[in-house]
Amino acid sequence: MSILVNRTLGILLAGGVGERLYPLTRHRAKPAVPFGGHYRIVDVTLSNCINSGLRKVFILTQYKSLSLNRHIRNGWYNLVAKDLDEFIEIIPPQKRVGDTWYLGTADAVWQNLYTIGGVENIEFVLILGGDHIYKMNYYRMVKQHVDTRADVTIGAIEVPIEDGCRYGILSIDSSGRVRNFVEKPASPPPHYDKPDKAFASMGIYVFNKKLLEHILEEDSRNPASSHDFGTDLLGSMVEKYNVCAHNFIDENKKEAQYWRDVGTIESYYEANMDLVAVTPLFNLYDKDWPIRTHQRQYPPAKFVFADEGKRMGIAVDSIVSAGCIVSGGRVQSSILSPDVRVNSFCEIANAIIDRDVHLPEQTIIGFDPEEDRRRYHVSESGIIVVAPEDLSAGAP
Repeated sequence: MSILVNRTLGILLAGGVGERLYPLTRHRAKPAVPFGGHYRIVDVTLSNCINSGLRKVFILTQYKSLSLNRHIRNGWYNLVAKDLDEFIEIIPPQKRVGDTWYLGTADAVWQNLYTIGGVENIEFVLILGGDHIYKMNYYRMVKQHVDTRADVTIGAIEVPIEDGCRYGILSIDSSGRVRNFVEKPASPPPHYDKPDKAFASMGIYVFNKKLLEHILEEDSRNPASSHDFGTDLLGSMVEKYNVCAHNFIDENKKEAQYWRDVGTIESYYEANMDLVAVTPLFNLYDKDWPIRTHQRQYPPAKFVFADEGKRMGIAVDSIVSAGCIVSGGRVQSSILSPDVRVNSFCEIANAIIDRDVHLPEQTIIGFDPEEDRRRYHVSESGIIVVAPEDLSAGAP
């Protein structure tokens, strides 16, 4: 295992704007948004890397990267052995090949080919996104790539065919060879033997390094390209190269596969709520596949006021992070990030409370839609997001 992954370089794309997660992305990149209370979204993918034995990872950043940079520096740099040429390293935009910022996912990698080329003994490049929640052993995917002598391998997952218009969709034959790739088709091609399913791209790719360099250089000269792997490169590569699919093997140890794109407030909230069930859909308690993170030194969460005649602090069906104090208020079906304070006579439901938010006494959230929209950001489906700027100053 170690020999193969030592020949693999991970490239984690973490430069997205994250507009659909606003206001959680007002001051931070999307991968730095809190998840499950004290984690960050990027922690899930980086934990997959460490658990898979992949210890050479570049993280390509761009927008509002300060919070992400600090998190990686404090929580991830020391998990690898630098004297063994292991690294988890932030790579900011450098404009080495032109005057533009990253124009797309492929262009982000293209602009960093100089840095990638400086890593010795690398034969394969694993491209990863930083905004999905799932557990996957990347070693299995790289090994399949080698065993099938593929030029490119695409991580694939079955989705209901009616949802296929949201993803890049693969047409795969029974041998696992990709015969067609189309980005977000109006009429998705079905699974080869399951007409109600389609194969969706997970946004995870393994490339032979030399081929990756060639196709990125070719794409950089194409003025009609948007320089995106899904939109521009993969579809045209199917006819020229051996492009294979790797069917997602879930390490989550549940009956149903778990893979969530958390690019919207709704999907982000639902993924967090998946954690609070009696038997959570996404298992944070599996010691065989731990999710790692960096945590500030907060005191434990506290729930106070149980005196007779007073309303006790309580939270139900919720995630309450370290440093939080629920003081005589009630929290229901919500997510409290670190260092949140809910004071007396507060009622909170259907809400995302960002870190460092202190709610004054008698704050009511989630019961009066008009009042919620006047004071906070409310998504189309009615989820309320409370950021520090809504009440008091706070750090991202």
